[in-house]
Amino acid sequence: MSSTRDSSAEKPRVRFTLNPGTIIAVCAFSLTILGLTILFSASASLKQDPYSYLSKQIVGAVVAAGLCFVTSRLNLDYLRRYAWVVGGISLVLLALVLIPHVGIAVKGSKRWLGYGAARLQVSEFAKLAMVFCLAHYLALNQTRIGELKRGYLYPLGIIGAFAALVMREPDLGTAALMVAVGVMLLFLAGAKWRYVLPTIASVGLIFAMTVMLMPNRLRRFTAFLDVEGNKQGGTYQLYQSLAAFAAGGVDGAGLGQGRQQINFLPEAHTDFIFAVVGEELGLWFTLGVVALFAIIFVAGLLHLRRAPNLFQFLLVTGCLLLICLQAIINLGVVTGVFPTKGMSLPFISAGLSNLLLMGLLVGIILNTQRTWGRVAIPRQARSLEEVLA
Repeated sequence: MSSTRDSSAEKPRVRFTLNPGTIIAVCAFSLTILGLTILFSASASLKQDPYSYLSKQIVGAVVAAGLCFVTSRLNLDYLRRYAWVVGGISLVLLALVLIPHVGIAVKGSKRWLGYGAARLQVSEFAKLAMVFCLAHYLALNQTRIGELKRGYLYPLGIIGAFAALVMREPDLGTAALMVAVGVMLLFLAGAKWRYVLPTIASVGLIFAMTVMLMPNRLRRFTAFLDVEGNKQGGTYQLYQSLAAFAAGGVDGAGLGQGRQQINFLPEAHTDFIFAVVGEELGLWFTLGVVALFAIIFVAGLLHLRRAPNLFQFLLVTGCLLLICLQAIINLGVVTGVFPTKGMSLPFISAGLSNLLLMGLLVGIILNTQRTWGRVAIPRQARSLEEVLA
């Protein structure tokens, strides 16, 4: 009997592991399903058939899944040979958007190329192109990162070229996101603080001057400083968004029972869809959305520990930042932390271009998960220190 107990005691214990890439994919899938679920209710205020937005989003989700799969199987080192071609094409497309009768203007902004109902927002894909070119350049010149000219000013020029064209659309939010991601990648690649800090100050000054020169955006910012006092004007959308959260409370009004998006809240199916989640599904679902984005970020950080070279490290970091920073900006705008700015909530908001971009970003992360190997996260780990050890 003792020998039997000894032999059973020596059997190896099965350890369950979690794959960071899979965790990110599951979170992205969950957010997409939530977006499809809430979109029908959010688009109910539209005069046209509400099924039209839902059907387009379903098609977009299927295409994004296909792009995700294809991207996950590509050879990134081979694709890297065409980094400048990808960047050049993206800059040309950004320039074409600004040409009269070529770019499609909506509400005073030229951001789309296409024909009829089929259109793509070029700046969405330009964000990934910029990260791709920047990661390639910094990896190619990693021994010169400490130099001012080749290690800092040249890559800063790459960021500036993309951001300047996007600002001309005008789309200050996307341009700010591109600059933020680009400067973060520069810093992570080894750029010195004495270069980074003046850059941040200069960019902030440029954006402030740009806002001051655009009366509509200046009015939007000054109105943001007094939401209650401007609820019939510049902060009407934000005020109705906050009212939606208040109406939903902890438990929510119920799926399809929200009223703000039907009668009061403009653009509820796109930029302010998070407010619809708050009104119909309540506090716990809104916290769940925030938690899913936080899990994506933490899982991405754990995944980056196995990066084999600087290029792939910066590429995946850029993808992670494009997802999470955009989510932070959208959540901040909808909850009144930031001034109102049109920016989609990743995976959830209606919009083909951003959904396709998200498919590409998740595909790149899954690609590197497959090529870098699995990062085991023990289920038995009791602390963050044990997980990161």
